[in-house]
Amino acid sequence: MPGSDSKLSRRERQIMDILYRSGRATASEVQEAMPDAPGYSAVRATLRILEAKGHVRHEGDSLRYVYLPAVPREKATRSALRHLLDTFFDGSAEKAVVALLDESSASLSPAELDRIAELIEQARKDGK
Repeated sequence: MPGSDSKLSRRERQIMDILYRSGRATASEVQEAMPDAPGYSAVRATLRILEAKGHVRHEGDSLRYVYLPAVPREKATRSALRHLLDTFFDGSAEKAVVALLDESSASLSPAELDRIAELIEQARKDGK
């Protein structure tokens, strides 16, 4: 898991999103996929920072590096969610769900509400 330097800047998050979507990419491919992309040197520097933080690794491919996420997306998602819960919701999943439902309940489809209800019911069964 990425180390204590795991907080990501906006640009670092953009790059990680690109790498998770594509699975692997060169620095120039990352740059091409970025909105309002910085220069190539800045992208390379950010990839090196992400590698030092443990989020990215690289493989040599001829004369270029190909970058890949070092941590599976699911594991990174759980870590980011835990950080979000601890930072904004005092570690409470209930507070986070209430905030999400307050914010988005009008835009949830009946199928999405059914799925949420199923997950809650499954959590009840698993907790007994």
